[in-house]
Amino acid sequence: MKNWGFAIIILIAGIIGFGMAKNSEDTRGTISINTSSEAEIAPDVVEITVAIKTSDKNSLQKAAKENKDKSDKIYTMLQNMIDQQKGDYIKTANYDARPIYVYNHELKRQVMDKYEVSNQIVIHTQNIAQLGDIIDKAISLGATDINDLNFAVSEYEAKCRELIDEAAVKAYKRAEVAAAASRTKIIGVQSINANCSENSPRPVPYRMMAKGMLMANATMDAAIPEAATPIQSGTLKIYANFNANYWLK
Repeated sequence: MKNWGFAIIILIAGIIGFGMAKNSEDTRGTISINTSSEAEIAPDVVEITVAIKTSDKNSLQKAAKENKDKSDKIYTMLQNMIDQQKGDYIKTANYDARPIYVYNHELKRQVMDKYEVSNQIVIHTQNIAQLGDIIDKAISLGATDINDLNFAVSEYEAKCRELIDEAAVKAYKRAEVAAAASRTKIIGVQSINANCSENSPRPVPYRMMAKGMLMANATMDAAIPEAATPIQSGTLKIYANFNANYWLK
């Protein structure tokens, strides 16, 4: 019985202590602060996709061989224009070989029109200055499309951490000002949420396809300028958003 009595006393004391702690916690207030930081940076990396499409009316092998010949020339050219020591690389993204069918209105059914082979080459490079030359040379060697032109910042994570740090300092200072004005002070952090995002407008490669069509035309005018296709890389904006809830006393 004595043991049971002692246990009951401890239980009651625990309940009282918990209630006091709970009341103490309830007397604390909180303050929420939302801040952000941003930076505008010139991209130093670009990734583009060069597509080579070939076809033949009678032979898939001929279409494939023509595609391989053009792709090999483009690969060789690209290898000479990128720097693998700096992390540049080339890879095949997609290869497709198939017959193409069209609807014949006289026969009222699908008929085989030609064999088509397509190959996509992805170029990842820091050589943005020569991007226009890369595109023009690829087109002159048989590329039919230039797709997925994306610019990026190689040190994105480092810049994100820097902006989050800046936003966090700003948030704490604002919280201190608000707390002081409310005759209280910060005693801890309840929660923190931070993230980064980017906003990169898609650049437009002016004259790219028009110039490529002219270069592929055997009768193109000799007066066409030799300047490379102008590529506007623009700037990339990185945003850091920081939200914190602070305990006040």
